[in-house]
Amino acid sequence: MTTQPDHPGPPAPRDEAPGDHIPTCYRHPDRETYVRCQRCEKPICPDCMRVASVGHQCVECVREGNKTVRHGQAAFGGRPVTTPFVTWTLLALNVLAYLAEVVNPARVLNAFAMSADAVYYGEWWRLVTGAFLHSPPPSYWHILFNMWALFAIGPQLERLLGSLRFSALYLLAALGGSVAVYLFGSVAVGASGAIYGLFGAMFVISRRLGYDMRGVLWLIGINAVLTFVIPNISWQGHLGGLIVGALITALYAYAPARNRTAFQLGTTLVVLIVLVAAVMVLPPLVSFAG
Repeated sequence: MTTQPDHPGPPAPRDEAPGDHIPTCYRHPDRETYVRCQRCEKPICPDCMRVASVGHQCVECVREGNKTVRHGQAAFGGRPVTTPFVTWTLLALNVLAYLAEVVNPARVLNAFAMSADAVYYGEWWRLVTGAFLHSPPPSYWHILFNMWALFAIGPQLERLLGSLRFSALYLLAALGGSVAVYLFGSVAVGASGAIYGLFGAMFVISRRLGYDMRGVLWLIGINAVLTFVIPNISWQGHLGGLIVGALITALYAYAPARNRTAFQLGTTLVVLIVLVAAVMVLPPLVSFAG
């Protein structure tokens, strides 16, 4: 009689098929893995996996896929804006400058306010710094109105134009207002030139996109009347900023679709050069005439 052994020996070896080897990550050959890229089917370890719409992909496939993805843009070019950081930064700069005036108004205004004669004699920085100063205490309405306007329409414009174009609009409108003060005024402070530039931008964009422009026209009209009715307001800075702001926005909004970014950059530089050249070539007409 034959009996079974209590402890059978190891099974007889079998021949291993060529495809039975354990797969390893294509980037890390020392790591076993049974997960494959959904696009190229290369084995990938957890460090090389990237979550895709379906399953996982390897690093190279994700990189190649991103090249074909068309990223969103703002309405008139540039990257889309979710948080209007430029608007908040401009608000903060204006408020900080005003706090400096609260501490020492005479020193700040004497050194940084827009003055046509001072710019003519080499203090060119006043063309910019004067646009961040406001009437010193006890006057508060000046900065309150300008910052309210920037808070109200700045984020919308920044989202439509993109942060870089919005920055160029604000600064060139401010510069345009200062240049107008230089040529036809004397001394001024305030962000009003830049704010009126934003008003002009809203008008151009509303027309370009087919929006109802009556609200914008009322806004511009009321502020234009106040400019000439309320004493001690620099109409030069307001109109200069309004014209430059509308011009820059028109160049952005009506730029040709082909080579739009190059066109916008080129025309921005042209406007900047014209404004700088006006200060370098011409004397302050009204100030010297008086």
